[in-house]
Amino acid sequence: MRQRRRGSGAAFGLYGAAASILAKLERREGSLKTLVYGSPFPNTRLLFALVSETRRYSSVLDSIIDAAGLFRAEKKLQPHLAKVLIYDLLIGKGLRGGGRGKALVLKHHARLQAELARLKVQKKVSRNEDLLPPTGESDKALQMPRYVRVNLLKTCVDDVVDYFKRQGYSYQGKTASMEEAILSRKKFLLDLHLPDLLIFPPQTDLHENQLYQAGHIILQDKASCLPAFVLNPTPGSQVIDACAAPGNKTSQLAAIMKNKGQIFAFDLDAKRLATMSTMLVRAGVTCHQLAHQDFLATDPTDSKYSKVRYILLDPSCSGSGMVNRLAEEESTFPPMRLQALAGFQRKMLAHALQFPALQRLVYSTCSVHKEENEDVVQDVLEQEGSAFRLVEVLPSWTPRGLPVFPEAKCFLRASPEETLTNGFFVAVLERKHKACAASSAMLLSEAGSKLETNPKPATRNRKKKKQMAFPNK
Repeated sequence: MRQRRRGSGAAFGLYGAAASILAKLERREGSLKTLVYGSPFPNTRLLFALVSETRRYSSVLDSIIDAAGLFRAEKKLQPHLAKVLIYDLLIGKGLRGGGRGKALVLKHHARLQAELARLKVQKKVSRNEDLLPPTGESDKALQMPRYVRVNLLKTCVDDVVDYFKRQGYSYQGKTASMEEAILSRKKFLLDLHLPDLLIFPPQTDLHENQLYQAGHIILQDKASCLPAFVLNPTPGSQVIDACAAPGNKTSQLAAIMKNKGQIFAFDLDAKRLATMSTMLVRAGVTCHQLAHQDFLATDPTDSKYSKVRYILLDPSCSGSGMVNRLAEEESTFPPMRLQALAGFQRKMLAHALQFPALQRLVYSTCSVHKEENEDVVQDVLEQEGSAFRLVEVLPSWTPRGLPVFPEAKCFLRASPEETLTNGFFVAVLERKHKACAASSAMLLSEAGSKLETNPKPATRNRKKKKQMAFPNK
């Protein structure tokens, strides 16, 4: 088999893969996330970004292409390929690599550029992003802050704050309300609830930042940080992350545990697990054991898991809370598919509660559907009610669960409208016979968390950590 040449071939592979995904999305052959991870193109982050941004600018690109008469002049140019190429040429980072599609598009570069300029004049705007119309859910994604979790395994909050201040950002301190989290350019905040989470303006791109590349910061939505935060496993404990990929929650668990103890991380998708392994190495996680295995196939009585006291269960779900989902994906979700997912989630939760040493479990989804959230927990608790109870956590958090369950106050919900995050659901279950008053009291107070807003050990070792984190200062 001929090897693809580096550079031009790889870049053309990116455009071909992106064009293929755009076509499949139009035919409703899967979600954006599923199609990206299923693509043979190796750089999933780059591919996801290109497809997402091309979709975001779709109406703008259509106007430019039509006005330039591109398809009348180039009848052999595939429309989806043309769209991703023109996005990168006019709006993105510039065309990379070669290929016939690039050559055909470049023949019309001047005309395409002129039509973009004409469109800006017509709309009386100067920036490309100002051409975008408000489009419901996609507009919510544009308004959501960029959340940055400080990786306490490699650095501390103070050092990261200092780094961004040196980069020209203005630090606003700890936010008092979520309304304050709507920031203007070059400003950032410390989160109200999570002491290792920083908030940056919407659309801040830190993928090329040296702290991200070195694993000192993790780009993770605030709602996604909640499950590990409220599970709060103690250092030295044994934990199961039942559906672990892509690994952000696993790395957060390791940070909470200070890399002491063991995390058994399961996932069925080999490709996602491989990506996760790379991410965990970059984040400095050493207390994990990855398993390419179905969590449902594990034996809770296996001596290997006899000391597992904590489980984080974030099973496959509809993803209906993700605001960057395409409009056609989120308009309706087939009831039969929803029931099938809920059935799977009930099996996963019931199975997790069978581990004999289990003391605390967090169940979470990125779904807004009651069927996958309150209903699942209620159904399983009716089966396992004699052994486990719900625990109220983060009392200052709103919104809580839907009022269809007597203990709705024990659930956490998140939404772009109320929390400026993706839609999310979190429930904490504890074994009833456990003497858990102290741990529950700790969880009832955000200030009682083991995660530190201004960790004194990190401050004492500040000089040493800075040398490690910022060698090129």
